[in-house]
Amino acid sequence: MQTYSNWIDGRYVPPHGGQWIDTVNPYSGKVWARIPRGDKHDANAAVSAARRALESGPWSKMSATDRGRLLHRLGVLVREEALRLAEYEVRDNGKLFAEMIGAVNSMADYWQYYAGYADKIEGAVMPMDKPDVLGMTFREPVGVVLALTAWNSPLSFLAQKCAPALAAGCTVVVKPSEFSSVSTLEFAAITKEAGLPDGVLNVVTGLGQDVGVPLVEHRDVRIVTFTGSDTTGAKVYEAAARGMKRVTMELGGKSPNIVFADANLDRAVPGAISGIFGAAGQMCTAGSRLLVQNSIKEEVSRRLVAAAQTIRMGDPMDPATHMGPLSTAPQYRKVIDYIEIARAEGARCLTGGKPATGERIHGGQFVEPTIFDNVTNTMRIAQEEVFGPILSIIGFDDEAEAIRIGNDIAYGLSAGVWTADIGRMVRVCKALRAGTVWGNTYRTYSFTMPFGGMKRSGLGRENGIEAIDEFLETKSVMISTAEHAPASSFIPR
Repeated sequence: MQTYSNWIDGRYVPPHGGQWIDTVNPYSGKVWARIPRGDKHDANAAVSAARRALESGPWSKMSATDRGRLLHRLGVLVREEALRLAEYEVRDNGKLFAEMIGAVNSMADYWQYYAGYADKIEGAVMPMDKPDVLGMTFREPVGVVLALTAWNSPLSFLAQKCAPALAAGCTVVVKPSEFSSVSTLEFAAITKEAGLPDGVLNVVTGLGQDVGVPLVEHRDVRIVTFTGSDTTGAKVYEAAARGMKRVTMELGGKSPNIVFADANLDRAVPGAISGIFGAAGQMCTAGSRLLVQNSIKEEVSRRLVAAAQTIRMGDPMDPATHMGPLSTAPQYRKVIDYIEIARAEGARCLTGGKPATGERIHGGQFVEPTIFDNVTNTMRIAQEEVFGPILSIIGFDDEAEAIRIGNDIAYGLSAGVWTADIGRMVRVCKALRAGTVWGNTYRTYSFTMPFGGMKRSGLGRENGIEAIDEFLETKSVMISTAEHAPASSFIPR
C-alpha cells in the first residue's frame, strides 16, 4: 500500500496536519492506498505557488509557443504512461480497464489539441471613433484556476479543465474527489517530467470542508471550474459569487434518449444499453430516460431486457467484464434506495432490481443492470439523477409529446434522438433543451466539440475552442498618437 503526498510547487509535500485518508478499491473492497487529508494550510500553499508561477515565475515570461511545446510534450508522456494511469483509475473508481485505456489516450489528445491553441490566442486592433487614438484589445489569462474534479473520471475531467486553462496562460490548483485522487497525484509528477515550471499545476487532496472550501474562498483564486452534482455545484457557485469569481460548472443530467418508430433498432437498442449501463451508469450524460414511441415499445423493451441479461459483471481488469462495481459505498446505497423508490411509485421492474451476486462478484458494490417500465415522467426515478445502472422506459405517441417529455426536466446536459427521418432529426435536435444532442448515436465525445449544460446542468463550456475563452480576460488599450495634448476647458490657459 502506497502513501501519497500533495503536489505543491513542483514536489510532493506531506499534508500539514499529518493525516491521510484510506482509498478503497471498489472491486476488492480493500484499502490499497492513502491520500493526504489536506487542510487550509495546504490550500494556501498550493494557491500561493500557483500565483507565484503566474506572476513572477518562468510560466509568465515564457512565450505562448514555448508553453504550447510543453503541453504537447505532456500529451506525449501521458500516452506513454497510459497503461499505468488507466490501472490507477480502475483501482480508484472501478471502471473497466478497457474503457480507461481509451479515456487516458483521449486525455493525451486534449493536451495536444490545446497545445496547438496556446499561440493562436489573439487580440485585435479596433476601428476607433476618435482621431489620433490607437485602440487595441489584449487577451490575458484570468489568473489562478481552481479545478474541482469528480470521482467517476478524474483524469478526463482534469484534462478538460486544465489543458485549456494552461494554454490560456493560467496556473492551476486541482482538488480531486477524496474517493479517487491517486491517478491525479500520479499525473502531477508527469507534468514535472514534461517541463512544466514549478507551481503551474498543483494538487491538494482531502475532504470538501477541510480543503475544498478554503480553496474556493481563497482571494487569489479567480475562477472555479467544477464537475459534480448540481446540489454541490450550487454551494460552490454561491461561495464563488461572494468573491466575485468566475465559474464554469458541469453538473448533473437526466438525459432523454428518444427512439422513434422508424429508428434502426439494431443500432438504437445497443446505443440505449451503452448509454445507461456503460460505466455502471455513473455518467452525467447517462441516457437514463428512454423515451420510446408506443407502437414499438413492447419490442424495444423485449430487446433491452434480453441485452441487459447478457451483461457480465466482475473484475474491471478482466477483458471479459462488461460492467464493474459502483465506485463508492455511498453511491451503492443511493442506487439501491432508488430501486425501492421506483417500486413504491408503481414502476414495474423488467429485469435486475437487486444487488448482484455470483462467483465473479466481489466487494459488495455491484447492482444488476435494471430496467423499469410503467414509468411516468413525474416519478422520482424519472426526475432525479440516480447515477447508476437503472433505465426508465417512458412511452410517447408523437413527436410533440416526445419533445415535451424530453424537456420536462430540471436538467439539460445531453439527449439522444433515433430516427430515419432527417427532417424529424433536425427538428427534435433543435427543440430539445440540452447542451449536447446525439443523433443515431449516443456517448460520442470529441475534444473539438463544446460540451456543457443548460438549466441545472451547468454553466459555461468545456472542450473545443470555446473552452479557452472561459480562462481569458479581454483588456482594452487606447493610446493617443497625437503630437499635442487636446484643448480642454478643464486646463487653464
